[in-house]
Amino acid sequence: MAKASARHILVADEALCQELKTRIQNGEGFSTLAQEYSSCPSGRAGGDLGSFGPGQMVREFDEVVFSAPLNQVQGPVKTQFGYHLLEVTERSD
Repeated sequence: MAKASARHILVADEALCQELKTRIQNGEGFSTLAQEYSSCPSGRAGGDLGSFGPGQMVREFDEVVFSAPLNQVQGPVKTQFGYHLLEVTERSD
């Protein structure tokens, strides 16, 4: 079964999500921004979600995690929880 490891930053506002993506692209640390801004409890761990399989996360999340290139920030991705920046750190088939 496929598995992936990812980290994310969850915020309520799309504009903030885009601003954080720009800051990461300009060299700021993903983990640091996750700790400061993410509303998900995983933010305390730099946004790390650990390892999971298809169907364990919401559909919009799964679609990105199981198709996006590794180690590239994706998003904003809108889900019922808000707006996410996602980074897939590992994936196996």
